Amino acid sequence: MYVAVKGGEAAIANAHRLLAEDRRGDPQVAELGVDQITGQLGRAVDRVMTEGSVYDPELAGLAIKQAQGDLVEAIFLLRAYRTTLPRFGATEPVDTARMAIARRISATFKDLPGGQVLGSTFDYTHRLLDFGLLAGGSAPEPVLPLAEPLDDAMPRVTDLLNHEGLIERELPAVDEDEETVPDLTREPLDFPADRALRLQSLARGDEGFLLALGYSTQRGYANSHPFAGEIRIGRVAVEMVPEELGFAVEIGEIELTECQMINQFRGTAAAPPQFTRGYGLGFGQVERKAMAMALVDRAMRAGELGEAVMGPAQDPEFVLYHADNVEASGFVQHLKLPHYVDFQSELDMVRRLRRAHGERHGGQRDADDQGADDQDADDQDRDAAE
Repeated sequence: MYVAVKGGEAAIANAHRLLAEDRRGDPQVAELGVDQITGQLGRAVDRVMTEGSVYDPELAGLAIKQAQGDLVEAIFLLRAYRTTLPRFGATEPVDTARMAIARRISATFKDLPGGQVLGSTFDYTHRLLDFGLLAGGSAPEPVLPLAEPLDDAMPRVTDLLNHEGLIERELPAVDEDEETVPDLTREPLDFPADRALRLQSLARGDEGFLLALGYSTQRGYANSHPFAGEIRIGRVAVEMVPEELGFAVEIGEIELTECQMINQFRGTAAAPPQFTRGYGLGFGQVERKAMAMALVDRAMRAGELGEAVMGPAQDPEFVLYHADNVEASGFVQHLKLPHYVDFQSELDMVRRLRRAHGERHGGQRDADDQGADDQDADDQDRDAAE
């Protein structure tokens, strides 16, 4: 049980003032603007948008500033704000096959149609601290123009395997519509969870947790032998069908990261040996998150593919119940709330158990037990006096 804490309003108000002071930092230094956060801390903004389920760089930047760079707290803030927004409709599924590519790589084919597009990435840097940034850095060197424009035809690697029937086909059901797809933002998680619901939960899941689970699948805690079939980053059109028009119109663009993992599958009596898929998707440039998501998505399909469950990543209930960092943060941090009555009852029980233990073992009690008895007597005297 919880006991209300009274008389702390002034202390709480001061705590808020201290928080604002810490957030501002040295007043002699220029204040960090939201535009600077969105423009220069893009990876943090992308993560907050993805796990906060809101595509709005400015709001994500504001949340990061308010949370002093604590990304989990920023995600919490953005999700809380999201609950105040009205829902006025649903968009059509975005078509990532028509993505305006900024980065596209594959670890399975060297010469694939459309080519490899390295784009902006840390992959080929030396991971050495750049002390020049302490002095403000210098203007970045201009990007060299492409020798030739990107090929518009960039089919997915999985589509190439589809032509030979080497990978499981993923075609939507003919009668599938938006109302059959569960919405985790409106209804609580329930089991058994189909893949659409699992993917929603993974998209909102904590990147670090999913990264650890994805890593575990590669180390033998799942029957996982993955290949990064394709990772593509770029902008896609968002379309909506207004009731008064009856046809789709484009209402904007968003940047997405999509990952298709390719995994081995030995086959069953009903299905021949073939490759299977793991899928990851997130707002902005979130490659590590999308890759981890794809690894865990494939691991959780063990049951439907008839594979033995060998690790935590293959257990949907374990994964989905613990992936949400907002829920995890709240449950862990609630331990900071007053538990005075609970602890006093536990303390009393331990003292009684120790007395019983001493009586069972020859009636000998050590100095700690005697001190506990003295404390009990003092408590009883104080209660009687009150």
